[in-house]
Amino acid sequence: MSMGKILIADDDRNISELLRLYLEKEGYTLSIANDGIEAIEKFNADAPDIVLLDIMMPRLDGWQVCREIRKKSNCPIIMITAKGETFDKVLGLELGADDYVVKPFDSKEIVARIKAVLRRTGKTSSESDIKEVSYEKLVVNMTRYELKVDGKVVDTPPKELELLYHLASNPNRVYTRDQLLNEVWGFEYYGDSRTVDVHVKRLREKLEGVSDKWSLKTVWGVGYKFEVKE
Repeated sequence: MSMGKILIADDDRNISELLRLYLEKEGYTLSIANDGIEAIEKFNADAPDIVLLDIMMPRLDGWQVCREIRKKSNCPIIMITAKGETFDKVLGLELGADDYVVKPFDSKEIVARIKAVLRRTGKTSSESDIKEVSYEKLVVNMTRYELKVDGKVVDTPPKELELLYHLASNPNRVYTRDQLLNEVWGFEYYGDSRTVDVHVKRLREKLEGVSDKWSLKTVWGVGYKFEVKE
């Protein structure tokens, strides 16, 4: 039985082949693309469960491919790059990547990251496990990846939804930015944590003035909380 379908998009054929051999041994079904255009074509044709996406590719780079995928799908994406600059990490997270791995990497690490992301995004859980949290005029459903505000579905990127679900599932608990990066994005993150601020700002624009029973609060000098009035 296949553990799931993975699309590897990387112009380094040696790395693609090594990953294919290792991941097939782990029970995954693989497809490989060697440039950005081919990556989008194979994504549309194969409907993978997760994408390993290199940043530096010909025709379209990883950022552009990530943007195209996010226009139509919440499929988990792990960015792979030889670069380790903070700017790259922030941009990848803001575009909706789920994790980030810097070359050179260990094959066991990649497998662990894939399993963690699939577990976190619910791809390995049964459809009967409905993950939902609701308050007055607000429903966050992670099974369908859907945000309802005052009864209407609001188009929301996956990471914004996951952040709101995490905060709303733990009402009145204060989280630091680093905790949110670790628990929502799923890996320890060093450097610029403004990506959390960006996601909170976008969520506030969607939730402004909806209810006086709850709010997305800044705790100055610490972080954020989903405040529920008793």
